[in-house]
Amino acid sequence: MRSPVAQAIALYEAGRYSEAEAEARAVAAARPRRRDDVHAPLALGIAALATGAQGRHAEAVTAYDALMPVFGRVFGAEHPQTLKLRSDRAQALTALARYAECEAECAAVAEAATRGTGPEMPRIVTAARNGLIYALNAQGRHQEAETLAREALAAHRAPDRFGLVLRLGLARGLQGQARHEEALAEAERAGELRRGLPEEQRRPEAGAVELALATALQGLSRGTEARPRAVAALDACLSASEARALLDRIDSG
Repeated sequence: MRSPVAQAIALYEAGRYSEAEAEARAVAAARPRRRDDVHAPLALGIAALATGAQGRHAEAVTAYDALMPVFGRVFGAEHPQTLKLRSDRAQALTALARYAECEAECAAVAEAATRGTGPEMPRIVTAARNGLIYALNAQGRHQEAETLAREALAAHRAPDRFGLVLRLGLARGLQGQARHEEALAEAERAGELRRGLPEEQRRPEAGAVELALATALQGLSRGTEARPRAVAALDACLSASEARALLDRIDSG
């Protein structure tokens, strides 16, 4: 049988976030009021994910907070669905600059998923490690981020979206250490990887590769080359604040 949340997931993966949110909320509202129903909390988890994708990050975190005890009761504390919800919530914290909280939660999720069994656990470990890398970079701990990114890439060799975001995390860590040539090389590798991905895997990282390339080029004093990349990142509407700040540095330099 087709899952009741399948349509909401498909809309989310297609980048139709407002429709995904509406569909997920409709599914949750239509479910029977039973404490053991799994589809209502799953639908609300998708709604929270779609809410964050629309830039309503504080609202998304509030929704995750409300869902945490529900997932724990319905699925269990270390079930893959509960760990995924925790990982999604932790990474939503980065948009609110709550980096230390994200770091602690991603580390805990990765540790729990490493102990677990089942086909979903390696992906949860990788997602949590990616959030941890981002949080470390955001706190200026670039050497730690680099080390963790290299370890994660060694463990995850698949040419998929996780490989892409891990490589971007590595580029950011190198950039933070003023190792601009190495950062540029990693950003270029990320660009090659992104071009080989299907559209639904490329979409969430729209602008991220261009931002990494522009930042490395600016670090190498190649502002003329950096500027169109920064503009492309800004046009993608993701990482917009970083792209705008970088454009300001390029234009003032």
